[in-house]
Amino acid sequence: MIGKLKGVIDSYGEDFVILDVNGVGYQVHCSPRTLQELPATGAPVTMAIETHVREDQIRLYGFLADGEREWFRLLQTVQGVGAKVALAVLGTLPPAELANAIALRDKAAVTRTPGVGPKVAERIVTELKDKAPAFANVDPALVNLSGAIDDQRASRPVTDAISALVNLGYGQPQAAAAIATASRRAGEHAETAQLIRLGLKELAK
Repeated sequence: MIGKLKGVIDSYGEDFVILDVNGVGYQVHCSPRTLQELPATGAPVTMAIETHVREDQIRLYGFLADGEREWFRLLQTVQGVGAKVALAVLGTLPPAELANAIALRDKAAVTRTPGVGPKVAERIVTELKDKAPAFANVDPALVNLSGAIDDQRASRPVTDAISALVNLGYGQPQAAAAIATASRRAGEHAETAQLIRLGLKELAK
């Protein structure tokens, strides 16, 4: 199995690059974002490779970082997500943003991926929710709150405050982040009105 290739960019295709390694041209499939980040033709590059072997073909998928390859593998553990969809998701959301979106149960961010509907996005954030926080760079308190809201374990004042901010035009993740901070400052027995007031102050920063 091929795990890494170091060579020179020979040419570009619609969704792949030909990588010349000591005179052998490897066709490596990449996400649109990775293709944009690769250097010009003739430049050296090192890529992390995921090899898929089938009866009728061997296909190589290339990434500029090992972490992105790990996410490519993780995404394919989700029911209904194959290599094509996993690559499309990573083409839309860099690994850090994907980890944050899953940790915060932000299905809307995942559905920005072409070809990914609400059902697949739901499965991605649900099935990977226990793995994403380790890669996310968001406040653990916010991750816990997002989980509580998703599982309907959050307190009524918290859910009402978030709902109020959403009704004012703020996005769900943005509103949840503000209320998580407000809740931490005000304490667990804070009333809805106090949380809304503190949340709006947080959003105005």
